[in-house]
Amino acid sequence: MAEPTDRPLRADAQRNRRRVLDTAAATFASEGLSVTVHEIARRAGVGTGTVSRHFPTKESLYAAVLLDRMRDIADHADHLAAANDPTAAFLALFSRLVHEGAVHRGLAEALAGSGFDIESAATAADCDVTGRLRNLLAAAQQDGGIRADIVFADIKALMAGCLSHEEPDRDRIIDVISTGLRTQAAPQD
Repeated sequence: MAEPTDRPLRADAQRNRRRVLDTAAATFASEGLSVTVHEIARRAGVGTGTVSRHFPTKESLYAAVLLDRMRDIADHADHLAAANDPTAAFLALFSRLVHEGAVHRGLAEALAGSGFDIESAATAADCDVTGRLRNLLAAAQQDGGIRADIVFADIKALMAGCLSHEEPDRDRIIDVISTGLRTQAAPQD
């Protein structure tokens, strides 16, 4: 008989789940998505049955890894919003999202290809990173730090452009974009 899903996991089950998620995230990021669930279980020091109890399919493991990252980013966005002026918070989140996107692009593409709606899942899990980025953009524009003519579609396109570059060029491009988004951009020669 299956355990009720609303009951909290035992401490050892929580540790195993966390270990599987951390191992899967590191493995997918370094070796790609072709790594087997069996190999992830071996590296995490658990059996494949343990992985399957938490993540019945490889796609559910992909989704859990991405949602876990999105929770971290959402928490980071909330911290940025509370601790910084709106422009600094927006630009810091923009940069973090580009870097996270570069690391986890394969996961996002795999989920999109399988029909998984990561944005809806993130919203349902209260880790709506897109909404937080939109809110920080609006706050930075209202505060006068980011140009008022910038729309969210521009931000998405700029992020995609950043992702088309490799390190260390990506950091230079982020810096150029950050300067261009500001209302006090340096004069052109």
